Amino acid sequence: MQILDVDLGERSYPILIGEQLLDRGELLAPHIRGKQVAIVTNETVAPLYLERLMQSLGGYSVTPVVLPDGEAWKNWETLQLIFDGLLSARHDRKTTIIALGGGVIGDMAGFAAASYQRGVDFIQIPTTLLSQVDSSVGGKTGINHPLGKNMIGAFYQPQLVLIDTSTLATLPARELSAGLAEVIKYGLICDEPFLGWLEDNIDRLRELDQVALTEAIRRSCAAKAAVVGADERESGVRATLNLGHTFGHAIETHQGYGVWLHGEAVAAGTVMALEMSRRLGWISAAERDRGVRLLARAGLPVVPPTDMTPEDFMQHMAVDKKVLDGQLRLVLLKQLGEAVVTGDFPREVLDATLRVDYDLLMQQSRA
Repeated sequence: MQILDVDLGERSYPILIGEQLLDRGELLAPHIRGKQVAIVTNETVAPLYLERLMQSLGGYSVTPVVLPDGEAWKNWETLQLIFDGLLSARHDRKTTIIALGGGVIGDMAGFAAASYQRGVDFIQIPTTLLSQVDSSVGGKTGINHPLGKNMIGAFYQPQLVLIDTSTLATLPARELSAGLAEVIKYGLICDEPFLGWLEDNIDRLRELDQVALTEAIRRSCAAKAAVVGADERESGVRATLNLGHTFGHAIETHQGYGVWLHGEAVAAGTVMALEMSRRLGWISAAERDRGVRLLARAGLPVVPPTDMTPEDFMQHMAVDKKVLDGQLRLVLLKQLGEAVVTGDFPREVLDATLRVDYDLLMQQSRA
């Protein structure tokens, strides 16, 4: 088992990474204050792992809350089901909410924990690669609104993140690829040597090689922990973690939540960010193509939806969380391994980026 720490002073917490950790209740016990525990999961994960986790929590009064599965359910109505379960079982302020599932479950369970009786403890047990390397770390919680993704929520840190890498054995290939989009992101924004490691090991990751997966998760979590420790509430450097997300969130919102997986939309959005960085003269076409090829090798879409116009993108990007004082800001690359958040770019460069023939760009990148 590997242990990392998210350094946030009195809100610091460990990240535990290893195989078969779901069965080790002794790892959870130090982070549970009371006798009540609520496990929030979904209809897909529950049959696989809920009983195992409940057995690990022998001695506690456990309330399972099983939600519908999918991004389309990340809303107020589904959030109320968590509160219904907590209140019906009379959970008090010493209760601990455990999020068992992917990013949607982690975001909603964390938001419920931040809100229930004005804040109770929670633990993240992410079961998808995307949630293991990204959404479970850093305390971002929330739900979607029809007009914008993740626009309602709270910064609220967990007591513990427990990553059982063996849960990835049941992850569909499409979901695994979606998680790889966030892994590749770290190489692009802050760790160019990691990008090289990924190029050498992407096939092993897709084949669920446990050694490679553990290393990729460790390096991704270490990168995110360092950024979150420096900027917990995204007032500066933490926003660079959103490479490709402004374009990607526009795709998710326009297509309908859940039609494109989050990682798929981020991958296509990252290609757009790479292209815009090239048009600004910050990276070369060869560097852009390096990122495009790696995303494609990960099994990810590198072409945005053909039915989205530049006007569609701009409409949705206008309500992005990085918009300040009416100015759209984007995460772009000064070079591979160095990201910047900026609103200082010519509008015509953004417009040209939105009008690129990405099918042709993909073909050229493979040439």
